[in-house]
Amino acid sequence: MSVPVPGFGRPPAGERLTTGAPWLTVDRDVVGVALVYPMRGPAGMFGPSCELCAQLAVEEVNRRGGVLGRELRLVPVDGGAPPAEVAAEVEALVSMGAVQGVTGWHISSVRQAVAPRVAHRVPYVYTALYEGGECTEGVFLTSETPDAQLWPAMRLLAGELGVRRWFVVGNDYVWPRRTGLAARRYARRCGGRVVGQHFLPLETHAFAEALGRIERTEADAVLVLLVGADAVRFNRAFARAGLDQRCLRLSTLMDENMLLASGVSATGNLYSTAGFFAGLVTPENLDFHGAFARRFGVEAPPLGSLGESCYEGVMLLAALIAKAGTLDVRGVEAAADVVTYDGPRGELRLRRRHVRQRIYLAEADGLEFAVRTEL
Repeated sequence: MSVPVPGFGRPPAGERLTTGAPWLTVDRDVVGVALVYPMRGPAGMFGPSCELCAQLAVEEVNRRGGVLGRELRLVPVDGGAPPAEVAAEVEALVSMGAVQGVTGWHISSVRQAVAPRVAHRVPYVYTALYEGGECTEGVFLTSETPDAQLWPAMRLLAGELGVRRWFVVGNDYVWPRRTGLAARRYARRCGGRVVGQHFLPLETHAFAEALGRIERTEADAVLVLLVGADAVRFNRAFARAGLDQRCLRLSTLMDENMLLASGVSATGNLYSTAGFFAGLVTPENLDFHGAFARRFGVEAPPLGSLGESCYEGVMLLAALIAKAGTLDVRGVEAAADVVTYDGPRGELRLRRRHVRQRIYLAEADGLEFAVRTEL
């Protein structure tokens, strides 16, 4: 049965479901999930892949009978809006009963705004890599943290390639700032040091100062902590300056969409570390690629770690609710440590609200990532 929210009706065909739309309804036979992903800004380039991967997961869950016998349905929210606006929209959806869970890829400043307002009321599966330390009740995390992702990558590059002098360039918000601090510790453990850092606002186009400082400090490696289109523009500027001939780059946020947008001339000597790459040759990943291609066709956005994370976010949220047998966030919390779910990375398990996972180091090979090793 659909129960109209006062002032809301049914959506016109093809329009998105948002709290600003006058046709929103609450359906008691549906479990609504707010899918918070970027539709604008530097991370907007990931948006189409995030949306399609989440939709694929929802369709798979519903073919198996849904969640608690109810259909799972996505409610898209623009995670590229200012954090306070995103949090207000998600809170409104929760308050009116339009959604019973939240998931999606969005930057840490958005998570920090959303979590205090909704995580104690509905389960919230956050799928982006982040700086670590999130312990809000009701928040579950599927992606990487610096200790498991960045530290082993820096250690390997120091040991095998002799990297000692790191320069950090990132956007100016919590994830790059805290990850940069962690990089200082990791560099010292490897017998090296961070020789400089430069933080830039989101949606930046000006890299001359950062590039000049990299050159003056004689860094032999750059840790790139830029989001989406900002990283793409940096890669191009870095290559134009000829720095790719003397410095390697390592990023913990560089997927196949960003590699493609950077262009082949800007990806030399570029490394990425992540829990998923599209080129991983496993039965589960091959099945995922096949299902995605059959559903969305050859013109769909390239698969990458950020879109794939939204597939996992839906799968984990469904598994949490199914194991708990309830939508109540306290019941979900109580069952969390025995939850497993299957996805493109195989079977995964939660431990202390974080997914335990393998991490890989890959090197750009033109417009693709070649996975070099498991860390």
